[in-house]
Amino acid sequence: MKQKDLRSLTDSKTVKLNNSFEYIFFDLDGTLTDSQEGIVNSLRLGLEAVGIHKTDAELRAFIGPPLYSIFKYSFRLNDEQTETAVKAFRAHFSSKGIFENRLYDGIGDLLKKLRENGRHLVIATSKPEVFAIRILEHFEIAEYFDFICGSTMDEKRTAKSEVLAYALKKCGFTSDEDIRSQVLMVGDRFTDVLGAREFGIKTCYVLYGYGNKAEAEECGADYIVDSVNALGDFLI
Repeated sequence: MKQKDLRSLTDSKTVKLNNSFEYIFFDLDGTLTDSQEGIVNSLRLGLEAVGIHKTDAELRAFIGPPLYSIFKYSFRLNDEQTETAVKAFRAHFSSKGIFENRLYDGIGDLLKKLRENGRHLVIATSKPEVFAIRILEHFEIAEYFDFICGSTMDEKRTAKSEVLAYALKKCGFTSDEDIRSQVLMVGDRFTDVLGAREFGIKTCYVLYGYGNKAEAEECGADYIVDSVNALGDFLI
């Protein structure tokens, strides 16, 4: 893929950019919270329900993309097996896995500072919206967001581009020019970057999540940061 305007924001000399993004859209898993334990445990139980056994290390690579696509396309399950796996995943995740989770250090302070700076914050996640709301309320950071946008439980709005279209509508955007100049997407996987690109949204890829620098460069992220502190320097 063609790489455009890629800047590695990993030290104080490179992060001090004067940006004017008024709306900052955040992914959830791997960006605000380290949800690896709960998701991996739930993925393992989902796959075991259809007779597939994977190690935690193998499953870590599947954190981020929509749930149905993981089971159906990554593991080549048929429709019936996919439904079985999703049901088993959600049985564990909704009761226990959802809270096998933690905020990345410094995220709460960063969100507070962004609000104090007049930024509009929005969650744009492929996780079901009802789960995203519960998680943000659990960590007492829901108050910082204008909107919390996620997928539906029937998986009809799971692709990041679909979630972003929903979020942009919630924010009242009608001009492509305003979207390009005012919105930044912050995430940790290629799905965040590719989804944002469909709307001309600039992207900031965080390396402390579940992706890596090679993926960030390959998918064409506009900016790359390696820590929560570097993200804060860039945004504030």
